[in-house]
Amino acid sequence: RTVMQAVFERLTAWLAPLIPFTMEEAWTTRYPDAHSNCMRVIPDTPAGWFDGEANALWQDVLTVLPVVTGALELARRDKLIGSSLEAAPTVWIADPQLREAIARVGAAETFRTSDATVDLSEPPEHAFKLQTVPPVGVAVSKADGEKCHRCWRVLPEVKAPKFLCERCDDAVAAWDAARA
Repeated sequence: RTVMQAVFERLTAWLAPLIPFTMEEAWTTRYPDAHSNCMRVIPDTPAGWFDGEANALWQDVLTVLPVVTGALELARRDKLIGSSLEAAPTVWIADPQLREAIARVGAAETFRTSDATVDLSEPPEHAFKLQTVPPVGVAVSKADGEKCHRCWRVLPEVKAPKFLCERCDDAVAAWDAARA
C-alpha cells in the first residue's frame, strides 16, 4: 500500500461527516466493490506520521484561538462586525511561546480575519479575556478598506474598478496568463 492510498483512506473517512456524498463518490469510484464509505471506521494513523514539533505549535495556536473567537463573537453580537472577515483584532499575548506560534502560522489567516495585530505584552483591562488563558487578551475593531470580491477580506488596497486585493489580483492575472 502506498502513502497516497493511506492518505486517501483516511481523508475519505475523516471528511465523510462533513461532505458525505462527495466522500462516498470518491470511495466507490476508487473501490467500486467495497462497502459504503459511511460504514467504515477511521483507520489508525501510523505512529511515524506524528510530528511532535507541528503538534506543539498547533497546541499553542489552539490555546490562543478560543480567546480571539470569543471576542469576535461578542463583536458580532454587538453589531460591530457582521463576519470575522470584517474584523481587525488586536491580540495581546504576554507569553512569548504563544506569540511565536501565532507569528509562525500568520495571525489574520489563523483567526479568519482581514487583519490582525499581535502585541507581546500584558492584555489591557478593556481587552476580552478568558480565565483559562490569562496571558491573552483581544480587542476587536472593524477592518479598514473595501471588501475584495474574490477572497472577501476587507483591505485598504481594494479599490474600483477591480475590487481585488493584491494577492487576488496576482492570482487572477496568473490564471489569465496561463490560459492566454
